[in-house]
Amino acid sequence: QVQLVESGGGLVQAGGSLRLSCAASGRTFSSRAMGWFRQAPGKEREFVAHIMWSTATTLYARSVAGRFTISRDNAKNTVYLQMNSLKPEDTAVYFCAATDRYLSDYRTSFGYDYWGQGTQVTVSS
Repeated sequence: QVQLVESGGGLVQAGGSLRLSCAASGRTFSSRAMGWFRQAPGKEREFVAHIMWSTATTLYARSVAGRFTISRDNAKNTVYLQMNSLKPEDTAVYFCAATDRYLSDYRTSFGYDYWGQGTQVTVSS
């Protein structure tokens, strides 16, 4: 079993920055990909970004491209989400997720096997 623990959420003013971390632990970690998703009140969970663990290839949602950066530290089994130029519409609970499987589309949440508990990000205007 793999455990994912997010940290780094909080309250920030519009235009500010936050960095989220997601630390993986448990059985030998061999994730194929890790992703960040978010869910705002009354809305469905949506894709934010993902990174392929071996190649560091990344993909971003159009709404965050150019503002957010996903990265990983292999030695620490940790993935990060650097969020700059935050907007009030970025307010949500942010979840990290991991999957061992090959997926045809890593933007869908269904293929991810492991999820963190979520961390709240609130951006004030």
